[in-house]
Amino acid sequence: MITVYTWPTPNGHKVHVMLEECDLPYEVVPVNIGAGDQFTPEFLRISPNNKIPAIVDDQGPDGQPISLFESGAILLYLAAKTGKFLPEGDRAKFEAMQWLMFQMGGVGPMLGQAHHFRMYAPEKIPYAIDRYTNEAKRLYGVMDKRLGTSRYIAADSYTIADIAIFPWLRSAANQGVDWADYPALKRWFDEIAARPAVQRGVAVLAERRSTTRTQQERDVLFGAQQYQRR
Repeated sequence: MITVYTWPTPNGHKVHVMLEECDLPYEVVPVNIGAGDQFTPEFLRISPNNKIPAIVDDQGPDGQPISLFESGAILLYLAAKTGKFLPEGDRAKFEAMQWLMFQMGGVGPMLGQAHHFRMYAPEKIPYAIDRYTNEAKRLYGVMDKRLGTSRYIAADSYTIADIAIFPWLRSAANQGVDWADYPALKRWFDEIAARPAVQRGVAVLAERRSTTRTQQERDVLFGAQQYQRR
């Protein structure tokens, strides 16, 4: 059994979707990041960077339990465990991995910053809003161009790169993006969104997701508590 410590965020949804796509049995442990659950000693033993998601697999590679944090590492682990959604040939495998890294290093951080400064920052800072909105649009453009010549983001088959990117694009409007400007990417997005396993994955803990943040949640997520050394 795999236990997933998570919350309904894009990074959490990546792992939910992968578990559903692989048809793996799993148990969900909610980690309410607005309430500060990510800072508990119990969670920090699994995820020392105090970020969700993290997993514990009772049947690790050597038959012993293994815990993992970082959503990209978890996707690679689950792909290796099941033999699914990561091509076997070296060339295709590394092409898929480069797009996974593109998500980890670009799509996630930059779209997250666009979302933050547009929606959550306590003061509207035009420079930050423009910088990250423009970068979001640039990244959407990179993906749109790629999907003009490929059915999926890394290849003609569905891979962990698609699973990693999709949840981050569900809030395009909040990132300042107009889908009409990216028709190839929108075609891909709609196809991924229609997959039953994706629909089940993004439904995990969805009832706990809020579109607003209380002041207490803002203090936990964006204030001094987040930056304490642990």
